[in-house]
Amino acid sequence: MRVTGLGHAGLFIETAAGSVLCDPWVNPAFFGSWFPFPDNTDLDWAHYGRAADYLYVSHLHRDHFDAENLRRNVRKDITVLLPAFATDELERELSALGFTTFLRAPSGTPVERDGLRIMITALTGPGDGPIGDSALSLDDGRTVLLNQNDAHPLDIAAIREFGEVDAYFVQFSGAIWYPMVYQLPLSAKKEFAARKRQGQFDRALRYIDAVEAKHVFPNAGPPCFLDDELFEHNGTGRVGESIFVDQLEFLRQLGRARPRVAAHLLLPGTVAEPEDTACKLTHRYTETEIEHIFGEKPAYLREFARRQQPALAAERASRSPALPRERLLTELKQWWEPLLTRADRICAGVGGPARLDVGEVPIVVDFPAREVRLWDGERCRYTLSTSADLVATNVERREVDWSNSLLLSMRFTASRIGPYNEFLYVFFKCLSMERIEYVENYYDSCQDDGQDIVLDGWQVQRRCPHLRADLGRFGKIEGDVLTCTLHGWRYDLTSGRCLTANGHDIRASAVS
Repeated sequence: MRVTGLGHAGLFIETAAGSVLCDPWVNPAFFGSWFPFPDNTDLDWAHYGRAADYLYVSHLHRDHFDAENLRRNVRKDITVLLPAFATDELERELSALGFTTFLRAPSGTPVERDGLRIMITALTGPGDGPIGDSALSLDDGRTVLLNQNDAHPLDIAAIREFGEVDAYFVQFSGAIWYPMVYQLPLSAKKEFAARKRQGQFDRALRYIDAVEAKHVFPNAGPPCFLDDELFEHNGTGRVGESIFVDQLEFLRQLGRARPRVAAHLLLPGTVAEPEDTACKLTHRYTETEIEHIFGEKPAYLREFARRQQPALAAERASRSPALPRERLLTELKQWWEPLLTRADRICAGVGGPARLDVGEVPIVVDFPAREVRLWDGERCRYTLSTSADLVATNVERREVDWSNSLLLSMRFTASRIGPYNEFLYVFFKCLSMERIEYVENYYDSCQDDGQDIVLDGWQVQRRCPHLRADLGRFGKIEGDVLTCTLHGWRYDLTSGRCLTANGHDIRASAVS
């Protein structure tokens, strides 16, 4: 098996039984905010698109689903490996680009095609899109590969039944806007960013320990930011207030924590050939070039940014002009109020009005009243502020997932009183009736199943109320606080109250 890194989560996997092109992303994403790091624009994308037998797109986030690259460079008679998501949005998007042949398999069920065993594990929770994320397992008879992408939590025990993993491609860097966009004192932002980076590392480490792969490759990140407005978010920021750890930083930290793990640097164009305990690695970069990329990162990124100015200018020119206040309000009312009418659990979970400042126009999404209106001065626990052209573009395009456009762009600021509220952000991911119906039904079906475990002197429900991770595997208790180490959610065991977000309390009692 030969695996060529294509940047970010992109892989070109060659086996004797066929080749798979995974998540080929090259064009800027999220309103021109995210670019792959390092630069992968000079790869021969047409070659990979022609040579592959299979195409795998893990999910619809635009740092994985690059519509322009797929349209221009990937042959349309390729067989698409389609995750078993709850809606068919990914299939519809791919069909619109001209793809016609789809291999559909139930989640977690191996299928065999011409000697290549394939398994796609699909995740379908509200935190995953909500239309989903997925992981890919491959077995060519000699090598078993696991490509995790952004997918977590995963049932690793079930995945390992597919085969003991030789090559594991694990997400390691941040893919969220917190805490960078929040209006916080710099000292607090630095502390929260440090916690987030440590949480990301701890999560990756737990997966690495559970998978027990012979070879580990940090993958699916980090992005870089080439617009001057966002440049300060690169890496860990100016003074540690950002979360985007790079490949070498992760490998050094992993080397200290797990010195016996065979972990390898995968860059755009790197070819890895894992064979039992050995792995031949061929970089297209010289050692001097790698040192420049990582050791002189600001200078490298400035050079990259200069090359990408035409792409940034084209993205800015593609945005819609700001809408007049009355038209903006009318558009949002007609679009969102029918969704709010159906969104019982989301509205109850938010529990109050949220303010959306669109340029100079303050809009309120009143979840209890199920209406969209102008702000009249009332106290709002949650405020998002952004520019009018970005909202107008989302309105014009009828963008159903503002996480996949505005929020991940980090071209907004946020403030809140109290803890993070998952339901508010789920709403902005579910701006279609199809998605609202799905996520409301999902919440209804995911009530506590009554299973308990005993952990460090406490009897607690087995499943984390956030995304139902197994607390027997991922739970950690310190004093009276339980932490689900998969995403860092915390619970006060004496009261059952979630300390991370509203509406996710846990069942717990001390064991006598």
